[in-house]
Amino acid sequence: MPISSAYHHDRCALHLDGPLTIYEARQSKQRLLDELNLARELDIDLAGVSEFDTAGMQILLLLKREAGRLDKPLRFLGHSKAVLAVLDLYNLAGVFGDPVVLASGDEA
Repeated sequence: MPISSAYHHDRCALHLDGPLTIYEARQSKQRLLDELNLARELDIDLAGVSEFDTAGMQILLLLKREAGRLDKPLRFLGHSKAVLAVLDLYNLAGVFGDPVVLASGDEA
């Protein structure tokens, strides 16, 4: 999965593009944890996530847990339809505490 990053001071904005499934889990997990450790604050844009499964959800839950442990702000933004479908399936939207916002052009 391509992950692009942009830093502004100690805040990192990541944009995920493509699938976040069991097939990308190992590589994506390490890259996302590395960015979390480097940045003081982290924003993750999920608008480009085209496929999302339980492994992807586990990565997001891990990131949320680690951010809390490190006392670092972490926000998930621009949830794609694929991400929203899995959040809805597992009834986990409230667990993240972030406003669940559809990506631009994804409105029903």
